[in-house]
Amino acid sequence: MEKRLSDAAMEGNIATLKELLLEDPLLLNRTIVSCVSETPLHISSMLGHLGFVKELLSLKPELASEFDSHAKGYLEIVKELLLVDPELCMVRNQEGRTPLHVAAVKGRVKVVSELVRVKAESTRVLTDQAETVLHLCVGHNRLEGLKVLVEAIGKDDELVNWEDCDGNTILHIAVSKKQIETIKFLLAKTCVDVDALNTNGSSALDILIQSPRDLRDMEIEELLQESSSERPVVKHQHTDWLGRKRSALMVVASLIATVAFQAGLTPPGGVWQDDLTVDDNGNPVKDPHIAGTAVMAYTDTIECGQFMIFNTIAFLASLSIILLLVSGLPIKRRRWMWIQMVILWIAITAQVVTYFISLRHMSPSKVQGTLHEVTSISVLTWLVLISVVFIGNIIRMNLWVLRKYGYIKEKEVAVPNAEIDDDQEEV
Repeated sequence: MEKRLSDAAMEGNIATLKELLLEDPLLLNRTIVSCVSETPLHISSMLGHLGFVKELLSLKPELASEFDSHAKGYLEIVKELLLVDPELCMVRNQEGRTPLHVAAVKGRVKVVSELVRVKAESTRVLTDQAETVLHLCVGHNRLEGLKVLVEAIGKDDELVNWEDCDGNTILHIAVSKKQIETIKFLLAKTCVDVDALNTNGSSALDILIQSPRDLRDMEIEELLQESSSERPVVKHQHTDWLGRKRSALMVVASLIATVAFQAGLTPPGGVWQDDLTVDDNGNPVKDPHIAGTAVMAYTDTIECGQFMIFNTIAFLASLSIILLLVSGLPIKRRRWMWIQMVILWIAITAQVVTYFISLRHMSPSKVQGTLHEVTSISVLTWLVLISVVFIGNIIRMNLWVLRKYGYIKEKEVAVPNAEIDDDQEEV
């Protein structure tokens, strides 16, 4: 089987490779652990079979960080591959990891250095758990690889303070694993935020206090406290951004809920003040009504139904936002804030529709022409504004996805500070 794999590598025959893997799904795994004369990846790269190389790396990126039997070493293999195509740095395996991720996990420091040198933006590619390559280094206790990466990325505070899917920065992970040397390095050589909070609202020091105690705890606690006191007391931009968003959402949602509640109690046209079921002669009237019911429900049932629907949407949407904000759930990540903002857009739009329904109902027939013009212009303006906001956020989301998966370089993404400033103006 291995001989057929080597022949396929020499020919660059991808179809044969796929057939072999169908027959034996563990074939490439055995290639990694066995001592063969030359790996299929080495053979195909030397012969320039780029398609075969890409297929191998997409199936098993670990091949790029293993030795061959000629002692040529994994670094030389990597260099040959990168000479063929630097974009191989961005190929992902089934676990969502690139060759840089795999090399970092395995502690291949020279390979990490070479990959970063050839494709610096590969450091910004995230795993499926939103982890950076720095998270992987710390998580697998690869301090030397971490040093190489930190030196390569320079003063990239955003990457150093990036949060994974649980909101943990690399400092959170280092403290949870009690890696004293890693913690010392991060505090001395990077701008890692000591006071950053994860989705559970825990800082690195909180994680230390909550973990089982041992002899290293005192030294780690002193390091964190000293670093926190030496640095300016400035809240992390991400946390500060979320705090301002939460406050703005709460104020606007409370206002909409109040207006919608009041509109529900006092609909346009008011309510009947008396009962009218029979006339003066005791005969049933044609259009009876009961005190306390909406006049609008008797005079214009269609508009009344529309008013009730949109007013209820505005009321319940705003209450949903308030409930989420005061629920105590760890909703501290941006994606949750975006969801709440979309709900708020729905509430505001429903409130706008409710306003125009009320305005039309209360206006006399002689001003219907003017009212129609005002309504048309206002609705058109509102739709344009909503479209601009929606398209703008879709573009930003696409840029984030492209940056996450490494399809665009860092310089093509908006500067973090500018992004935060723009966010402050949206609500």
